[in-house]
Amino acid sequence: MWLRQTSASLPIDSPTQDNAACQARVEGILFLAKEPLPSRKIALLADIKDGREVRRIIGSLNKQYDSRGQSFRIEQIAGGYRYMTKQAYSSWIRRLEASPALVRFSRPAIETLSVIAYQQPVMRAEVEAVRGVGCGEVIRQLMDRGFVRISGRSEDLGRPFLYSTSKGFLEIFGLNTLEELPEIDFPTLATSQVDDPAEQKPENPLRQPDDEIVLEAENDQAA
Repeated sequence: MWLRQTSASLPIDSPTQDNAACQARVEGILFLAKEPLPSRKIALLADIKDGREVRRIIGSLNKQYDSRGQSFRIEQIAGGYRYMTKQAYSSWIRRLEASPALVRFSRPAIETLSVIAYQQPVMRAEVEAVRGVGCGEVIRQLMDRGFVRISGRSEDLGRPFLYSTSKGFLEIFGLNTLEELPEIDFPTLATSQVDDPAEQKPENPLRQPDDEIVLEAENDQAA
């Protein structure tokens, strides 16, 4: 009722009304979106001039949310935009039965995912050369969970698959692009190390015993 009264009190042909209508369309689309939407797609769905105007509207909406002390805002993630709850309210949101579950990673999984994320596109043999153990099953599990994908084939003998991280990986770790990954001193693989991993066992700074340590990643998506 408040929204209707506010809308009725504005002149139909005023610039404020036009801007409010655009903001309302963007809000409605993002509230119902099941995945991050690029600005160009939002512009198409909301009948807005272009992606630049959408980004301006999103910036304006976020200023309004922050000024009102809202528990959510529109964030840029995985190449698109979506509503996300603020970190400060995550403990309260977890009390809901329908809240997104914590995503848990075993140590072998997080090690394998780290190698793929920083070295992609990468062959399985290269991942195994860094970890020092077979990784076929772990890679399959990561693919089943939507964090790793096959991105092509290598030109090496047998043309093995190349693996890369997926859009789901960016979403779950709260990244917009891979450039936002923190910088680390990652081991560089030489070709000779991958040709015959049975004979070449490089020193492995990532390798740890495959114990039961569990790492968690949060995806504080607004319901």
